[in-house]
Amino acid sequence: QVQLVESGGGLVQTGGSLNLSCVTSGSLFSGNPMGWYRQAPGKQRELIAAVTHDGSTTYASSVKGRFTISRDNAKNTLYLQMNALKPEDTAVYYCVARPYYRDASWGQGTQVTVSS
Repeated sequence: QVQLVESGGGLVQTGGSLNLSCVTSGSLFSGNPMGWYRQAPGKQRELIAAVTHDGSTTYASSVKGRFTISRDNAKNTLYLQMNALKPEDTAVYYCVARPYYRDASWGQGTQVTVSS
C-alpha cells in the first residue's frame, strides 16, 4: 500500500515558521524525486518545491528564498522548512513522490494556516 504521511502543519502568525515532514516507504523514496505541492481555496494545485534523489532543488518563485526543501534518505523523510510565512501561504500542503510523472504518489495533505 502506497503511503506518504505528512505532519507539521498548523496555525501560525504572519512572519512565523513551520517545518513540514513527510515519511514514506523506501520503495517510494529511494532514487525518486520528491516534491511539495499546495492548494489554496479556490486555486489550482501548485508545485512549490522539488528535490531530486541526489539533492538538487527547485522552487516556485512564490516561495523561493523563504522555503527550503530537503530529504533524509536514511529516514525516507522529506522536509519543507517554511519561514517568513504570509497569509497567502495558507493552503493544504501535499507531499508527492515522483511529482513530474504520471505515476506520482500523493500524501493526504496537511493544513497550513497563516493569520494576518
